[in-house]
This record gives sequence, C-alpha cells and structure tokens, in this order.
Amino acid sequence: MRTRPARLEHVAGFSIDAVAAAADQNPEMLRLENLDTDLGPPTPAIAASRAAVGVDFANSYLPFTGQLAARKAVAGRILARSGISYDPETEVVVTASDGDCLLDALLALSDPGDEVILTDPTYAGMLNRVRLAGGVPRLVPMAVRDGEWRMDIDALRASVSPRTRAIFLQNPSFPSGYVLNDEEWSAVTSLCIENDLWLLYWSFMEGILYDGRKVVSPVSFAGMRERTVILGAASMEQRMIGWRLGWIVAPAAVMPDLSVVHIYNGITPGGIAQAGLIAALEAPDDGLADCVIEWQHRRDAVTAALEGYAMVPAAGGWSQIVDTVQHGANPADVSRALLRHGVAATAMTGWGGEIANRHLRLVFSNEPVERLELLGERFRAAMSDVTHKNGLPG
Repeated sequence: MRTRPARLEHVAGFSIDAVAAAADQNPEMLRLENLDTDLGPPTPAIAASRAAVGVDFANSYLPFTGQLAARKAVAGRILARSGISYDPETEVVVTASDGDCLLDALLALSDPGDEVILTDPTYAGMLNRVRLAGGVPRLVPMAVRDGEWRMDIDALRASVSPRTRAIFLQNPSFPSGYVLNDEEWSAVTSLCIENDLWLLYWSFMEGILYDGRKVVSPVSFAGMRERTVILGAASMEQRMIGWRLGWIVAPAAVMPDLSVVHIYNGITPGGIAQAGLIAALEAPDDGLADCVIEWQHRRDAVTAALEGYAMVPAAGGWSQIVDTVQHGANPADVSRALLRHGVAATAMTGWGGEIANRHLRLVFSNEPVERLELLGERFRAAMSDVTHKNGLPG
C-alpha cells in the first residue's frame, strides 16, 4: 500500500522540535532555536482575554470568519500603517492561526502545478505550504552586499514564467532578517502588475524594524491593492503567540473563496482569543515601540558576540543567520555541537535552497542581553569542535 501522497515528497518537519527537546528545561541553555519572546503581550489583551473566559458569546463557533469588532480592529491597523482602507465586512477574515492564513491563501488562489516565487532563504512554513497546496516553489536567491541582505532582482525577473501565480514574501523576513529596499519593492510590485500575479504578503513582523527603518506596505504602491493579499498575525508585534490568531485582508472579489477555504481549514478563530486581539490592536500603546528597542539591543548583542563570523545583522524581525560553511562547518554539525556547549540553535536545511543550507539560525528575541553575551565563547567552542573533527584549523 502506498502510504505517502506525492504532495509530501519534499515536505519535512521542523528540526526545531528536535533541538528544543534536546535542550529540554536546562536553565543554563541559551534558547535561540524558536520564534519565542519573553517580552509579554499588551496588558489590555491579557485582561480582555481573561474577561472573555466563560462568556457565552466568546465560547462559540460563530461567526466563522471572525467577530466584526476583530475585523474592524485589523482593518484599522492596516489603514494606520498603509493609508489604504479595507471594508471589515467584506475584505477581512480572522483566522485560527498565523499558519492557517498562509495555507488558506495558497489553496484559494492557486491550482496544483502553479508556480510560486519565494526567496532563498525563506521560512520553511511558507515553502512547505506551497507544496501542500500542490504548488511548485521557485526560489530567488538573496545575497550579501555592503553588509546587508539584498534580493537578486535579475533572478527575480527571470523566475517568472507562464505558470507563475504568485510572489510570496515576508518583510522583514524570518529567518534572515532582511528588509526589502525601495528598488526591490519596485521590482516586486512591477512584476506583479506586468504579469498579473498575486502578491501574498506575510506582514506579521512588518513593524519590527531596526536602525530607524520605516514600515513600507506594498498595498500603498499604485495598482497593488487589487492584487495583494495581506496575511497577518498577533504572534510577533503583539507578542500573543499562544492566542493563535491570524488574519487575511484582500480585495472583496476573492474574499468569498478565501473565506470558504478558511472555514473548512481552520473552522473558526477562538472568541476568547479575539477579545484579546481587539484590545491589543485598539490599545493606545501596545508596547511595540519599547519592545523593538529591546530586540534591537539583543540583535546588537548577538552581532557583537559573533564578530568575525559570516553573519549579517538583522534589519528587522527576531532572528539572523550565520554562514557556518564559510568557516568550514556544516550547520547541522554546528547545531549539535552547540547543544553540548549550552546553545540551542537550528540549521536552516530545507529553508530554501543553496543559500539557506549554508546557514544556522539564531533567534535573539527570547533571551536578555546579559545572557546573549555568553554566546560568543560557546559558539567559538562549538565551531572549534566541528572544524577540528573535520581536520580544519579552529
């Protein structure tokens, strides 16, 4: 009996679970393997969620596409960021998680065999959801230029074919922390318009920007509102990971399809969690600005600790990556060695193509600066173990 369908041929699980299990509950272990943060959710979100427990309205399957108040809050956040308005009744759906909204969009807007353009590296959850939907990923390499991650625009243009259906991007990107510049956004949006492509824009970190960078929303570019699907979540900016809430914002013409896929994929977002979402998005101060300052300090601590290694400081987001191959070490070997030296970090195998496979991911959002300052000594010890084993100078 054939036990595995073809759609799973290239789909593998996250190595994060294995690394986290190996780290266990060791309090001395630096936890740099997963998208977590110790900076708490907005206080109003916690209070509103607690107040909703036991309330009949919040303990319901209805409405399937999210409470209207939650959809209004999402539309309000996007208007404030982009200057573009959306009708909360016809152009917003609240989903049961940030991952739910990604798969919803791919299932509703593409057919099996359609090509979807992503970057290398990218988030493995994006890449593998393309495969689950029956799509064919096409990878555009990112490259380091002048100390920053930059997109190969020529490769982006060359990746478009008659079978291309969508470009699928984050900004900032997990795990590399790249942030697209004006030239790159112009190239992306022009290609979408010229080739009648969807832009699937995962915006869940768009406000986590460092060094004074400003939010750029692709829907603010001429001609992009009608071909952009915004995929958001409360997990990062609002630090509400455990609430498991996401959203889809898209033109009204495609929202019926997006809604019906959501209903049969995620069923309904939790009413208790939506109470927290409304409070967080409508709070006069959700604490994000202070959190960004702290996360930037943590980014700087990791950058200083690994000075001399092939690593680009994140322009935004919660993580950055180091090219261990350039230093003579396979990232999976370094990950295993780091566990012995008190650091949980994961190799990026399967998070893109040739570029991703050279790198180790370091999530800096869940450890304070004073602990991150321990990383340098431990990392050098792990690299020494691996390179000596390979017969290379440490």
